[in-house]
Amino acid sequence: MLCDCHMHMILDGVDWKKAIGRHRDAPNLSFIHQVLGQYREQGFVYLRDGGDRWGAGKMARKIAPEYGIRYRTPLAPLCQKGHYGAFIGETYENLREYADLVRKARKDGADFIKIMISGLMDFDRAGVLTEEGLPPEQIRELIHIAHEEGFAVMAHANGARTVEAAAVAGVDSVEHGAYQDEDSMLAMVENGTVWVPTLSTVGNLRGKGRFREEAVREILDSALRNVAFFAEKGGLIAPGSDAGAWAVPHGCTTEFQLLKQALGEKCRGIPEQGCRRIMEKF
Repeated sequence: MLCDCHMHMILDGVDWKKAIGRHRDAPNLSFIHQVLGQYREQGFVYLRDGGDRWGAGKMARKIAPEYGIRYRTPLAPLCQKGHYGAFIGETYENLREYADLVRKARKDGADFIKIMISGLMDFDRAGVLTEEGLPPEQIRELIHIAHEEGFAVMAHANGARTVEAAAVAGVDSVEHGAYQDEDSMLAMVENGTVWVPTLSTVGNLRGKGRFREEAVREILDSALRNVAFFAEKGGLIAPGSDAGAWAVPHGCTTEFQLLKQALGEKCRGIPEQGCRRIMEKF
């Protein structure tokens, strides 16, 4: 059984602007069928989309049963105006507007809520994020509001304090989770947060020449060490490639290879446990 717990149907791993343009007027059925067929051929049975505001993921969910795939989507991810995520999600300026978007997601049939609460890794500078995370009290409210509406919550989160705040607030899964420390990882363990480290987004940059190789190596090594520590402490890890991100094509298997590198003999059991938890909650 293969699962990808973090992918983006709307993206193609090559050019995000052109990829979104493919679906801007309406979801591109030919592309969606092609991608789902590829996942079926590789044996994937569960896909969890990171969301988009043009409906590509929603259409894929409708079609996926034809391919024997269980498909889940938040519809559009939600991000605070002026912060990372606006290129693909819906924005809000305050908690009232956020709550309205959560209720709209319920009405429109979202399977869960995805919140964007930090920036990205700066792949040229190890340890640096493009922007810091939202304040802990705001993160707590975002998660609380979504939970009150009956949703599980997926959080795009990087940086130790951002991840820790999300875990303490009861977030159901953390995506990416770069640059953590022991306190943030132990908070995830203690609160039952599933970590989807999306190692492929870094691992697939090796040798591409787009970013400094030394920085890419440092970022990946740090992530692998953290995954090993988290697993040793009993944390739940689920494979998610972030397929559609640059250099991460749909059906990419790098994630499984990197998890095996980090976890060794434990690799087979730990990701399967994480997948089961994701499938139960999402």
